[in-house]
Amino acid sequence: MRTLKKVIVYALLLSGSAVFLVPLLWMVSTGLKPLDQTMSMPPTWLPYREYVQDGGQLRERKAGEVVTATATVVRKVSFRWENIGLAITAMKYFPRYLFNTLFLCLLTVTGTVLSSALAAYGFSRIEWRGRNRLFVVALATMMVPFPVVMVPVYCLFRSVGWIGTLKPLWVGSFCAGAFNVFLLRQFFMTIPKDLSEAARIDGCGEFRIFWQIVLPLCRPALMVVGLFQFMATWNDFLGPLIYLTEQKDYTLALGLQFFQSQHGGTEWHYLMAASTLIALPVIILFFFTQKTFIEGISMTGIKG
Repeated sequence: MRTLKKVIVYALLLSGSAVFLVPLLWMVSTGLKPLDQTMSMPPTWLPYREYVQDGGQLRERKAGEVVTATATVVRKVSFRWENIGLAITAMKYFPRYLFNTLFLCLLTVTGTVLSSALAAYGFSRIEWRGRNRLFVVALATMMVPFPVVMVPVYCLFRSVGWIGTLKPLWVGSFCAGAFNVFLLRQFFMTIPKDLSEAARIDGCGEFRIFWQIVLPLCRPALMVVGLFQFMATWNDFLGPLIYLTEQKDYTLALGLQFFQSQHGGTEWHYLMAASTLIALPVIILFFFTQKTFIEGISMTGIKG
């Protein structure tokens, strides 16, 4: 009976995984096809080349070529790996897009981790009047969607002359967000306070306790916060769309949309090749950090 339950659970998990995996595989497949095969009916998963066999000779079929009744058409799987290089070439500012995105990821991850850790330490390890009430107010800000404050924030950045620069996209990360503060606070509360008391007896100040004792014990949670922020910055489209005005300042997400709209018709094979290339770093990063990611999530909120 227990074995049957496991089989059912694994079957459901595999089915759910397939739902998310199929669009990814289709994107990769489309990015390695020629343009005429991207919209073919019925659709094909694997790209191919057609060869004509006539009189014992095998040659590649030309586009639009009419095959005689005596000839045989043979299809062979053939991936167009050159689409990736051609897509990068077609996106004229691709190196600049990549630099801007990595620059923003570095600053936002650094700012988010540091500011959230400091705020979470204050909410979890230091006793002060009104701490819990203010924490509830901070959590309440999570219910305010970005479109509500989008116009006032835009007006604020315009008043200081930051529109058309990258500053609006990273300065705010040094002001801790409620979700990250909550995540780290719950993790900080699992650390025994006896460690902090022993450090105070030895003459350590509050900041030294935070930096040398608490933070090293919270690496899994800090990694989770950093990973979340990296993914959010890497995939952010609305922020760059609002604040950036020059093409040379675009990020990868915005540059991809510009690439799609700059031609009269969408070149789906190049667009999907570029999309695959942009999505690949996030997938690789999660693959190598999934153990730390799961550890940080599972240990959050467990009293030690």
